[in-house]
Amino acid sequence: MKLSGIIWLEEIVERIERKHHVTQDEVREVLRSSSHFRFVEKGHRQAETAYSALGQTNSGRYLIVFGRRCRYRRGT
Repeated sequence: MKLSGIIWLEEIVERIERKHHVTQDEVREVLRSSSHFRFVEKGHRQAETAYSALGQTNSGRYLIVFGRRCRYRRGT
């Protein structure tokens, strides 16, 4: 799966740093290098789907990153 961008929600960033001790850079590293994307569930909106990515950071930590893939057209 190819990612074209990440939308960071401030409250999520704060929680993953505080609760899980994971930085935004580590999340980016996993998403850029991961070939292990897995479908989790259909989203609440028609054009959303939840996925997980399994990977290793540059420092050697293994992470599972959860996110939503949105397939909206620009301008709609």
